[in-house]
Amino acid sequence: MTNTEAHPPAAAPDGLPTPRRYWSVAAIWLAMAMSVLDGAIANVALPTIARELHTLPAASIWIVNAYQLAIIVTLLPLAALGDKLGYRRVYIAGLAVFTLGSLGCALSHTLAELTAARVLQGVGAGGIMSINAALVRFTYPRRLLGQGIGLNAVVISISAAIGPTVASAILSVASWQWLFAVNVPIGVLAIVIASRALPRTEGSGRRLDVVAAMLNAVALGFLIWGADGVVREGLGVGLARLGVGAVAAILLVRRELGQPAPLVPFDLLRIPIFGLSVATSIVSFAAQMLAYVALPFYFQSVLGHSAVQTGLLMTPWPLATGITAPIAGKLADRYPAGLLGGIGLGVFALGLAALSMIHPGASDLQIIWRMAVCGLGFGFFQSPNNRAMVAAAPLRRSGAAGGMLATARLLGQTAGAVGVGVFFHLAGMRATNLALMTAAGLAAAAAGVSLLRLKLAPSSAEAPEEVGPVAAGP
Repeated sequence: MTNTEAHPPAAAPDGLPTPRRYWSVAAIWLAMAMSVLDGAIANVALPTIARELHTLPAASIWIVNAYQLAIIVTLLPLAALGDKLGYRRVYIAGLAVFTLGSLGCALSHTLAELTAARVLQGVGAGGIMSINAALVRFTYPRRLLGQGIGLNAVVISISAAIGPTVASAILSVASWQWLFAVNVPIGVLAIVIASRALPRTEGSGRRLDVVAAMLNAVALGFLIWGADGVVREGLGVGLARLGVGAVAAILLVRRELGQPAPLVPFDLLRIPIFGLSVATSIVSFAAQMLAYVALPFYFQSVLGHSAVQTGLLMTPWPLATGITAPIAGKLADRYPAGLLGGIGLGVFALGLAALSMIHPGASDLQIIWRMAVCGLGFGFFQSPNNRAMVAAAPLRRSGAAGGMLATARLLGQTAGAVGVGVFFHLAGMRATNLALMTAAGLAAAAAGVSLLRLKLAPSSAEAPEEVGPVAAGP
């Protein structure tokens, strides 16, 4: 009889007691808000940064791409590291690296220095995003998990919505370096709170598969870089990169299949509710990004609105999502995610279809209510879907579930953004209408996939709280 069998670990406590739970939530929210805001503010600041660094706009795009690529290639490896070492350790390390990267950005004087610092920031953000869902799971009691995930979605939505406004406000009174410098004191504060309040979890001690992590980075990095290259640099360059990514992906799958706790969580993807929730997430976020990227071009090029007016017209969407997400999260603690997600995605599809019918003479009010409908539908879907993914995984695989949740979101968003580029390349100014109609079709298809989850047996919808090596401590 092994030592584990003779003395099995105690079952995980059901969340943190108050007021420690509130402090843990504060640390989680601060970290997520910083990582999401930094993705949004850099887009607004690109023209200013490119001008002051005397670089071409095409080269300056790597200030954004470096951050996004660093996040997406590190999500799953850092999630696996969280399962191995404990989620709190990886999260605090991610916060520290992100804060250090922010300081590096603020001190940069060349494009190369800034890009390198953005990579460091992205690695830190990967540590935050990959572990976030696991920490939420151990922070809230099970009966409040949906509510907690819904409130997380509010923080993300608000951060994304105010990002352009924050960037504009800082740039109006200070240099672009302050866009990153403000993260340093906030990051230090978040680290202090996190060190005292986050739940302590025991790691599995399982060895991290370094080869699988490298294959994962090459596969995701080259597939995304290649898809973007097809649009920006030509078919030959893009296909060559896609080929490298595809080969790495095949090698990764061959290495990972059959492993008890693989880096790419195939064990979780075999759980029907988890696999369907991941598929729904990828498709719905692709639909969201198709609209998000295409609409500003239509508002400015066809309707003749300024950048400020465009920003205001885009705001009802994330605000509506922020209003709906906590309500849907609370409902998800009582009703099936398949039903709530299906309803939300159906409303989302109707909003996107209505947006595709906007004519050049449309009033602001006609645009605003359509944007709000999209946000309401998306928010009603997002929280229940995220809860379904997190709750379906065994506790010891909470990190892998959170990493997959974030990866699904970023893959969908990347696919949507690339799709808009393809539409503009093929259809010119008709691209916005085609993108919105495609997005509506994807949302409707995702609604159908979501409803398929209602056919699953109740016992397969969520993993039971189990006795295992991961347990939240005092």
